[in-house]
Amino acid sequence: MLLWLTEYLTQFYSGFNVFQYLTLRTILGVLTALLIALIIGPYLIRHLTTYQIGQSVRDDGPQTHLTKTGTPTMGGLLILISIIISTLCWADLTNHYVWVALLVTTLFGVIGWIDDYRKVVNRDPKGLPARWKYFWQSLFGLGAAIVLFKLAGSPAETQLLIPYVKSFSIPLGMIGFLVLCYLVIVGSSNAVNLTDGLDGLAILPTVMIAGALAIFAYAGGNARFAEYLDIPFILGAGELAVFCGTMVGAGLGFLWFNTYPAQVFMGDIGALALGAALGVVAVMVQQELVLFIMGGVFVIETVSVMLQVASYKLTGRRLFRMAPLHHHYELKGWPEPRVIVRFWIITVILVLVGLASLKIR
Repeated sequence: MLLWLTEYLTQFYSGFNVFQYLTLRTILGVLTALLIALIIGPYLIRHLTTYQIGQSVRDDGPQTHLTKTGTPTMGGLLILISIIISTLCWADLTNHYVWVALLVTTLFGVIGWIDDYRKVVNRDPKGLPARWKYFWQSLFGLGAAIVLFKLAGSPAETQLLIPYVKSFSIPLGMIGFLVLCYLVIVGSSNAVNLTDGLDGLAILPTVMIAGALAIFAYAGGNARFAEYLDIPFILGAGELAVFCGTMVGAGLGFLWFNTYPAQVFMGDIGALALGAALGVVAVMVQQELVLFIMGGVFVIETVSVMLQVASYKLTGRRLFRMAPLHHHYELKGWPEPRVIVRFWIITVILVLVGLASLKIR
């Protein structure tokens, strides 16, 4: 909306043309989302506390977590508000990529909100039943995949780009693209949700990956950079840099309150939405495999749960002391901040490895 306003004002003062630059609008998206989060954060935390919308903690987990019982949750609402308002302010709202990203993020946030609401307000420990949660995730994920396939402007937009390999991609066709898109969006959403078990553990990796995806979006949406880097040019994808920027700002604003010891948890409303946002952006900028690399922490957390369940059902034995993996290290005696920071460090390394795919081919 502010982009339209600055376009109108250019007829009175040419200096407003500076707001047409994508880089500036991305920076403004970061700062706007951060400012919104910092302003409304204290109010939201007080509101959640007043209505006793607090986290319940499993008594079979690390004993240190018992002190977190009652900590306000559903703080992901703070993230969603910041992302939506900032994107509407600074992104080009005629761009369909922006709207797909916003809608997917919002819809997955709604799923998470219903789950959280049933857990903490209705006191239903099961929340939204798993089959219904998965049904709605699948419906929205597949819907996004169909929309993106229909809107694809060239065959290159439905191919699987292989990182670190020059001029090589795999044509997917309609079915292959729909399956890949669905798996990336739904898988990423659930992976972030599983990782969100310690103060700040999920949000900073999300911020780092969103920042990296902003770089991929900017490069892929610029014909000159795309040609120089030998990556597919995707007309209009550059606007996703603004959306990713708002994720960075909103995430940092949330981390201000979520850092150890957390004043608020994001809940499913935040985790499901952010994971889906990362997934859909990765699909739109054709960096699905790079997302898999950069999100290695999310991947290993998810795999640890799958291996734990499979091992217990097949052999009656557990591979880890507790899954997801971060709880395993806690039960081994690692202090919570050590687990968090080490997982952050791993993510920094993996994000740099992912970004290297822009040049190493």
